[in-house]
Amino acid sequence: MSLFNLMSVSASGMGAQRQRAALLVENMANSETTRTREGGPYRRRDAVFESDEQISPFSSVFAEQTGQLATGVTVSEVVVDDREPELRYMPGHPDARPDGYVAFPRISPAEDMVDLMNASRGYQANVAAMSAIKDMIHRSIDLLR
Repeated sequence: MSLFNLMSVSASGMGAQRQRAALLVENMANSETTRTREGGPYRRRDAVFESDEQISPFSSVFAEQTGQLATGVTVSEVVVDDREPELRYMPGHPDARPDGYVAFPRISPAEDMVDLMNASRGYQANVAAMSAIKDMIHRSIDLLR
């Protein structure tokens, strides 16, 4: 596998973690949203990762010669939580039902914060891998001088 293939693998990981982080931030921002355009409270969303062959213009020549394609990651779908909303008794709330209960999203900000830290660390790991690959490419060029 060429160094350029490895860079495209890390880039795909960075893109997937960025999308996951955006969804987690959206979840935390809407943890108290009781009314959406679709009706009802906000529904938690999460990214599902899937392996994906990475083809870049630089690595296609190497892939033809070696017969190996790099496998990266992509977000295959965004899953919407379909659990029943959490009911809280708040009779004065504008979205209260006739019985006084309000439907809130089933979101745990603490859990989403931990997941966000995990996505951030995954992104950082891919940045570190790209940096190491870049250093290897520079050292290879220096050796060929």
